[in-house]
Amino acid sequence: MSLGLINPDDLPIPEMYTQVVVATGSKLVFVSGQQREDIYGKLVGHCDFAAQARLAFGNLGRALSAAGVQPEQVCKDHNLHCRL
Repeated sequence: MSLGLINPDDLPIPEMYTQVVVATGSKLVFVSGQQREDIYGKLVGHCDFAAQARLAFGNLGRALSAAGVQPEQVCKDHNLHCRL
């Protein structure tokens, strides 16, 4: 199994990790935890949880899209009890 490393153009580029990892062969996709940072690494929504959540979930959607994955294909727990 090989691993594809993706840092989408519309997400901040981290120094110490990769935003998305795709394990080819069985197509497992691992997405890093998303924070309240815009594409420039600037914190968004100071004291505004709703704005921070919108940005974090938007970033998650962009990361999934970069790997060719739809939100309904995401497993909700680490035991992979999901239907793809």
